[in-house]
Amino acid sequence: MDIKEIMLLHEKNYCKNACFDKDAIRLYGNLSDDIRPNYFRDIDRIIYSLSYTRYIDKTQVFSKKSNDHISKRIIHVQLVSKIARTIGRALSLNEDLIEAQALGHDIGHVPFGHLGERFLNDISLRYNEGYFMHNVQSVRTLMVLEENGKGKNLTIQTLDGILCHNGEFVCDFYRPKKKSKEDFLRDYELCYKDKEHAKSLVPMTMEGCVVRISDIIGYLGRDIEDAVRLGVFSFDEIPESIKEILGDNNRDIVATITQDIINNSLGKDYIKMSDKVYNAVKDLKKFNQEHIYNKANSLENQEKIKEMFEELFTYLYDVVENEKKDTRIFKVYLNSMSEEYLNNTSTARKVIDYISGMTDDYFFDEYDLIK
Repeated sequence: MDIKEIMLLHEKNYCKNACFDKDAIRLYGNLSDDIRPNYFRDIDRIIYSLSYTRYIDKTQVFSKKSNDHISKRIIHVQLVSKIARTIGRALSLNEDLIEAQALGHDIGHVPFGHLGERFLNDISLRYNEGYFMHNVQSVRTLMVLEENGKGKNLTIQTLDGILCHNGEFVCDFYRPKKKSKEDFLRDYELCYKDKEHAKSLVPMTMEGCVVRISDIIGYLGRDIEDAVRLGVFSFDEIPESIKEILGDNNRDIVATITQDIINNSLGKDYIKMSDKVYNAVKDLKKFNQEHIYNKANSLENQEKIKEMFEELFTYLYDVVENEKKDTRIFKVYLNSMSEEYLNNTSTARKVIDYISGMTDDYFFDEYDLIK
């Protein structure tokens, strides 16, 4: 038995609905032979990427807070990965594929999280670049922007799980939808044109379904913990009807939902929550929306950040359009990009790609340079 076969021995424990190594469809054809299984290699390609490195300084919910225990985006993706792999192991699914999808799912998040995403979407639509969504940009980053504009040659299964991960849309039932490479690429392209299509995306694997539901589990309780640490409210303010079902702290919330999914999905070809837990999750998400996400930034702060996005985009657009090559966007970004990227990408899209990849601190530094 060779090393590659040893690395794949755990597949004998997979259920029939799992995604096996032999099922992998790589975006640009097979890689040179290696002892690592396909999805294991996807994990490595993601964690060694430059965009993965920038996770550490990207906002989860609360930005510019003087508390070292407030979650950044890197913590969220690690929590999602751990939760998803727990569910995946219990259901005898492919943990390598789950980890690759989970670790890559938020790479396309912009400075200031969903707030920044909203402002960049407004700009993208204004310049006829289509809708901007972080899940789509995550795929674009890995498929197109990494490796100096050549992209990472990942599997379609990993990229599809990233594209379809969006935990903002809560469902109680997820059944994978079989897709070809062409189907995946069609889904990806349609997201720029049709916002409703993006909302209706269904993963092509059971593993993708697990990652999508784990995204919700990963942020619900943790965002509450962060809000409590910042004195926004206390756990006591969560409605009793929710606490009675899910628990009154993050540990119990994660454990309750995870166990419920495992109990309702074991041996099935779908991923499911019980009605009781699903309704409690919906209620908790609504509570978080009203008490955390709507209040994480004051209206004054939102207007200031929006103004910064507009001013920075306008400045960078002029810089790129007029090829002012002594500026930072050329020195640290465009000068290293492939000819294919430079020749086939609009000015607006180049600037959107550049801004979306920024950490919060880099965004402030870049903005300070133009003031």
